[in-house]
Amino acid sequence: MKKLNLIAMLAIPMLAPAPLTLAHHSAAMFDKSKEVTLQGTMKEFQYTNPHSWVVVDIPDADGKVTVWSFETRNASALLRSGIRRSSLAAGDKVTVKGHPLRDGRPGAELIVITKDDGTILKPE
Repeated sequence: MKKLNLIAMLAIPMLAPAPLTLAHHSAAMFDKSKEVTLQGTMKEFQYTNPHSWVVVDIPDADGKVTVWSFETRNASALLRSGIRRSSLAAGDKVTVKGHPLRDGRPGAELIVITKDDGTILKPE
């Protein structure tokens, strides 16, 4: 019985972080019922962990530029999808599709990027 109690006492603290880890990966801030498709110019590709970011300058009809940030998967997951650090560069013309932020800020969860040369980059 003492051995079982010892095992339980050691195991319980290891389980405590699990809900926090799962909560971190919530996509609740994105409206999955909507999609935005925007054309612009790559500003920056942050190929990082735990999430990578595609930052794009999006001009409106009057030429005013809004910076949009698209959250995507981590670097190793992108690499498994064939997306490398060198796949996107500042100055590339792109069409980006994503699920927008619910609060209306210029950001989204990345669905797919199509480069001007026709290359399609889709994190899976």
